[in-house]
Amino acid sequence: MMTNQLLTEKDLLGTTLADLRRSVREYATAATESSCPMVRQMFTQLTDSTLKLQGDMYQLMASNNMYSGVSKAGRQEVSKRLQSAQQTMAQDQQFVQQQMAGSMGAQMSSMQNQMSGAPTL
Repeated sequence: MMTNQLLTEKDLLGTTLADLRRSVREYATAATESSCPMVRQMFTQLTDSTLKLQGDMYQLMASNNMYSGVSKAGRQEVSKRLQSAQQTMAQDQQFVQQQMAGSMGAQMSSMQNQMSGAPTL
């Protein structure tokens, strides 16, 4: 390592690792939002290859004591967060089901009105 560098190797690798994590998020978003199967497949492959590269870089940094891992969470904290995430997911599913049921009910009412000759609102 050169001593007159502005950033150390650890800093450069850390920045690259952060960029890879950001890229994975962007690729995953692009894959989930694409309607074209070929584009979806391309972004899925980019996500997979970037995850592999990110994992390899993490291993390199960890083996050279350049990466301090996150602190270990206790079982109770993990359980608490898991339960919170599960509750949020259940609430989200319930909301979507209610919205879909309301939408379906309005559509059915409109169809019934059309079939009976009643004016629609």
